[in-house]
Amino acid sequence: MANKLNEILSASGLYHVYESKAEDGNVVALRGLHVRVMEGEAVAIVGPSGSGKSTLLKCLGGLMKPSAGGVMLNQRMMARLTGNELVKLRQETVSFIFQDANLLNHLNALDNVAQPLRHQGVLPWEARKKAQKLLDRLGMGERSNGIPEELSGGEQQRVSIARALITKPKLILADEPTGALDPITSREILNIFKDLHKNEAVAFLVVTHNREVASFADRSLELRDGRFVAQHGTDVDIGDLTVSREIIIDETGTVTLPPDILAKIGGAGRFELPKLSKDIINFERVESDKIVIEEKGELVLSPNCPACRYDYGTGTLQMCPECGASRPMIKS
Repeated sequence: MANKLNEILSASGLYHVYESKAEDGNVVALRGLHVRVMEGEAVAIVGPSGSGKSTLLKCLGGLMKPSAGGVMLNQRMMARLTGNELVKLRQETVSFIFQDANLLNHLNALDNVAQPLRHQGVLPWEARKKAQKLLDRLGMGERSNGIPEELSGGEQQRVSIARALITKPKLILADEPTGALDPITSREILNIFKDLHKNEAVAFLVVTHNREVASFADRSLELRDGRFVAQHGTDVDIGDLTVSREIIIDETGTVTLPPDILAKIGGAGRFELPKLSKDIINFERVESDKIVIEEKGELVLSPNCPACRYDYGTGTLQMCPECGASRPMIKS
């Protein structure tokens, strides 16, 4: 068990219910989740749409109050803080990056990045000086006077990242940070994340569908229907799992699986029976429900174009000169 003093974020028994007047009743988005993120650790949350990923991120970041359970940010229980105390804690500890950059449309890139420091009482000239330095680092120095509508999607996301970094956070919560970007720009953003994680010990909790983003994380948590059903990577802890490996099928055809097997196959869902004979059943999750989770590892540029088989050789081109397809990353 890791030292609790090293936890930057933790949650226990986290539930969230959305009240609804629809016929189906209330929607339970989170079902008793336990999660922790250590200082300098990168954790990915993966799962299908509607599984509760964004709700979890908002609850963990203090943007939404959970229906039950507690969240601790930098060793402080957020539910016990006053509004001003919670704002101050978030400003000092965590920054958010969303799929949409969410920049202030009336401010240029420089002032968007400087804004968090202004809220902390930093003098305008000093805040803008630090913002310019950060934009220079992210390759946006010459675009600092551009307003959001003049910037490309990738440029807006770089500004958003600079804004998130300006307060020197210990933790970054990111919700599909590359979801609206093309593959090449996504890769550039991911390289920035890797540098921050490796060289500045910034912790990450990233909600993503992108296998390259998930592969940079130290571990991945798979979320389905508001529950963690599997973990992959280091420091895995899926709770009190039974040692039994027995599967029980009763007279009604109901199948009961031990928790460790359920976690191993990725949780409940729809399965097909590709092979069926007496005393033998093979289950395979239906293709539409499958989620590919990449373990942490080094990815390299593919030597060949998957579309036209163009041979890149030792070059570092990001786009195929023959057919224009983006060059994918593969495991080394």
